[in-house]
Amino acid sequence: MKNFMDSHFLLNSDTAVQLFENGAVQLPIFDFHCHLSPQEIWENKPYANITQLWLGGDHYKWRAMRMHGIGEKYITGDADDWEKFQAWAETVPHLIGNPMYHWTHLELKTFFGIEKILNPENALEIWEECNRKLLLPEFRPRAFIAKSNVKFIGTTDDPLSMLEYHEKLNQDETFETIVAPTFRPDGALNLESASFEAWLDKLKNITGRNIDTLDEFVAALQQRVDYFHEHGGRASDHDIQKLDYAEISKDAADAIFNKRLQNQPISDAEIDNYRSYLLKELGKMYADKQWVMQLHMGAIRNTNTKMKKLLGTDTGFDSVGETNFAAGLSRFLDALDLEDKLPRTVLFNLNPKDNAIFAGMMGNYYEEGIPGKIQFGSGWWFNDHIDGMEKQMKDLANVGLLSHFIGMLTDSRSFLSYARHEYFRRILCNMVGDWVEQGLIPSDMPFLEKMIKKIGYYNAEQYFLQRQ
Repeated sequence: MKNFMDSHFLLNSDTAVQLFENGAVQLPIFDFHCHLSPQEIWENKPYANITQLWLGGDHYKWRAMRMHGIGEKYITGDADDWEKFQAWAETVPHLIGNPMYHWTHLELKTFFGIEKILNPENALEIWEECNRKLLLPEFRPRAFIAKSNVKFIGTTDDPLSMLEYHEKLNQDETFETIVAPTFRPDGALNLESASFEAWLDKLKNITGRNIDTLDEFVAALQQRVDYFHEHGGRASDHDIQKLDYAEISKDAADAIFNKRLQNQPISDAEIDNYRSYLLKELGKMYADKQWVMQLHMGAIRNTNTKMKKLLGTDTGFDSVGETNFAAGLSRFLDALDLEDKLPRTVLFNLNPKDNAIFAGMMGNYYEEGIPGKIQFGSGWWFNDHIDGMEKQMKDLANVGLLSHFIGMLTDSRSFLSYARHEYFRRILCNMVGDWVEQGLIPSDMPFLEKMIKKIGYYNAEQYFLQRQ
């Protein structure tokens, strides 16, 4: 019997151990998609206690606590931070089988040197030890980033953002990590949203444009893409809940846009047509800048109306959707490719039933000199566990080239979540090690160790920064 989370954690063969030790342990991190705050990095924000660092904004933990029957007072409510930590400690023993059980203890071990198993009995002891350490300068955001050897951070940013903290960070010669903005134009695409008018007014103010036509709107978005590019932006990201792509004329899209400006009702079909037009225009902008386009597809957002009214949006009440992406996605990528405007694109699916669709879609579009131009993104959100990550990589390998995979991303608001990269790398090494042990692939360790390094870091660096 193996000890819990020992040095061979998740590594079930000597081959897996060798791959991890020689291929993965010393790798830096290229975190191309996350939700960290550039302001907190710039200010090197101190945390008064582990609750503020660990539980604030963590929808994963909030959902688990709710499922355990914890009252909202102790999750997002007015309970004090110690009471919230107690509630989390009460929940943790019941997480066995959930990746958060591993993440919790991996983060305590990696960043705080604590190897105890968190539970209600030792919660106060761990609370006090973490809080003592959080008083030290080596337990602040920049130190966490340095300790994790993070070379690149891709934040997620509204086109309205002025990117002042990105600018400050990239001018700071004492901070070596690249912090790049990622263009997330959900506000532009969600024409039907009640907040669209306010978002549009802000865009007008920022760009100095009147924006009373679709042409002006697209020009304003191009202006923001240019601004992001000047501030180090090299990627976009999109929340795609469904994609019923259709080719429509500019005049037809303009008519829909004008209806919205005049507060006239617009149909679901018109919304889909508008999004199709604007997504294609944005895709062409990204191709011109040689950006990477990321599509996070298949979430159902804010499903609990009562809690949305109480807490607002994005508070942990989202689910896996069940939408047919095959035809719409294929038409969208093909429309851009027909005009030689298809950017490098990463496809993330939330429903694992779509794995074969997304993995197979990769091979339909390519460009000489760009290995894996279309990428099947790592197991995301409800799939970033052992089974989900293995399934995503095996489904990719079955119909594509695993060696060109760009690997793991954090997709988190926590500076402690970099431990998830180690988690992913152990799972990867164990999977490849199993193939060797079963005689499914040759024991060519130099090649396999190089492949692990590429998937763990170098493929992503080359893909996003176009480094050879």
